[in-house]
Amino acid sequence: MEKAYGANDIEVLKGLDAVRMRPGMYIGTTGPRGLHHLLWEIVDNGIDEAANGYATRIEVTLLEDGSIMVEDNGRGIPVDINEALKLPGVEVVFTQLHAGGKFNNENYSYSGGLHGVGAAVVNALSRWLEVEIRRDGKIYRQRYESLYDKKTDKILAGVPTTPLNEVGNTNETGTLIRFLPDDRIFDGIRFNAETIAKRLRELAFLNRGLEIVLVDQRTDEDGNVIPKRVFLYDGGLTDFVEYINENKTAIHPEVIFLEGEKDGIYTQIAIQYTDSYTESIFSYVNNIPTSEGGTHETGFKTAITKVLNDYARKFGYLKERDNNLNGEDFREGMTALISVKMRNIQFEGQTKTKLGNSEARTALEAITTEQLIHFIENTTHEHIIRLIIEKAIKAAKVREAARKAREITRKKNSLEGAPLVGKLASCTDKDASTNELFIVEGDSAGGSAKQGRDRRFQAILPLRGKPLNVERKRLDQVLANEEFRTIISALGTGIDEDFNIKNLKYHKIIILSDADQDGAHIRAILLTFFFRYMKELINEGHVYIGLSPLYKITKGKTVEYAYSDMELKEKIKKVGKGYTVQRYKGLGEMNPDQLWETTMNPRNRSIIQVSIDDAAQADKLVTILMGDKVDPRRQYISTYANFNKTDIFQEMGV
Repeated sequence: MEKAYGANDIEVLKGLDAVRMRPGMYIGTTGPRGLHHLLWEIVDNGIDEAANGYATRIEVTLLEDGSIMVEDNGRGIPVDINEALKLPGVEVVFTQLHAGGKFNNENYSYSGGLHGVGAAVVNALSRWLEVEIRRDGKIYRQRYESLYDKKTDKILAGVPTTPLNEVGNTNETGTLIRFLPDDRIFDGIRFNAETIAKRLRELAFLNRGLEIVLVDQRTDEDGNVIPKRVFLYDGGLTDFVEYINENKTAIHPEVIFLEGEKDGIYTQIAIQYTDSYTESIFSYVNNIPTSEGGTHETGFKTAITKVLNDYARKFGYLKERDNNLNGEDFREGMTALISVKMRNIQFEGQTKTKLGNSEARTALEAITTEQLIHFIENTTHEHIIRLIIEKAIKAAKVREAARKAREITRKKNSLEGAPLVGKLASCTDKDASTNELFIVEGDSAGGSAKQGRDRRFQAILPLRGKPLNVERKRLDQVLANEEFRTIISALGTGIDEDFNIKNLKYHKIIILSDADQDGAHIRAILLTFFFRYMKELINEGHVYIGLSPLYKITKGKTVEYAYSDMELKEKIKKVGKGYTVQRYKGLGEMNPDQLWETTMNPRNRSIIQVSIDDAAQADKLVTILMGDKVDPRRQYISTYANFNKTDIFQEMGV
């Protein structure tokens, strides 16, 4: 008999209970990214104080017990009674969703935290949270806990376990928050110091003169104390550009810095050109990375193209019969940082990665135009503009060569799929939303993958050698490489001007290479290609890394697989004595059934989705790993590279 569904079946979640019931709605995931999201919510409150001129220092401390502490010297959270709720302001902040001082423009002119759920969500997803406030000459403290209630057999989220107590006097102001993430919610609660350092460094660059300190009181794997790190950049975006370009060759040492305000939109822009062939533009709105760009980037690009074309024509670089140069010609080799501070932000989508405000385009175009003309008219800058124009003219010639190369390859059907017969093993289904493409290292592994796959939705593309390292190559050189022509053809999206993600033939693109240094190099080469020429595939979550096992443990009819040395120890302990271990040197050693069972079967396999949490850091890292300079690469690899564990991917920004 079917159960009746009535009004009494509708569950009303009170207070912060909804956050614990559906944490993904508030922080995206209960994995490492969601864990660190808790920290960003608290840090962003301190950053907003600094951005509005109320704080000069933020300190983040990782403690031995797994908790984390954030302290700022801002105004301090209000402690007076909220008339509507009859509660202290601080208690409202930590126990009520959609409560905060950022919904109007009276308390904060600019703010990254606009949704008013940050502090309350952190409280709801913590075992406990303590807050200390210094303001009005007094020190106040309060503690919250997520407690088990025997009567309801549920966890009561973020309940105040002490009143707001006045505990002392002070001449200082600020807020200190310490919390322990709830291990009943998260997959793991150990914070990654490198992940935190990258974001804090970025925030220090974006907030000129703000001192941000990271203290890790935990010891490293060898029992050593980790040094305190201080991030303070008086040059702001100028220092940021130089940091990104540290391992590139700049064609002009002086960074172009533009600054202005129009219609309440304050903008800072820093630009430096290098001898590379790709553009690197990173934009932020109220300190929030806008990795997908938006109206502010459009306004900036439009202004750069028009001003530089006018200059090139005025001073004879372009003759009357010459066409104007394209925007991409002027952006070749450009590293640019755009930081916008504005009110009433409108982001497209839920991920805060693309700005939608139309007024931002108008403001950025006007500010960039005015300030760039002012920069050009300064006689000491003539040589910089000349170098930029000359580089753009060369880029235009290369662009024309690449266009001709695309036309030639189209005529040969190289980008249309005809030569792929016998190399690409297509799948039978035509539904791109369920199909997968495995890019497999080597013909041997490719053969096993073709036999072991599910032909309905899995396609196999074997690589017969290492593809070209595209980091130091022009587009026409990339198109001349057979391996990349084949990949472009298989994906169906086209490349460069022709790229259209709507034509993507596979929802998942899975890189499958050996778990050794050669395999890691191939992964790096392919990721560099996608990052430089098809970044939208990564931004939209289509690129993955497949993990293949390092060991096969056999005992009688029992078979286990281990993907790392640590997991090997665990599996040996699980099966007990009398086992045998086979060490796989490569994918080609596995027969089709084993490859399917361990690496390709969606029910059993382990794959890592490639994402870009910090685009600027990713750009710098790609340059280190794939650029011309040997010493930075050697130093990075010696510090981080362990090809028998997956942590390397996190360090690489994956």
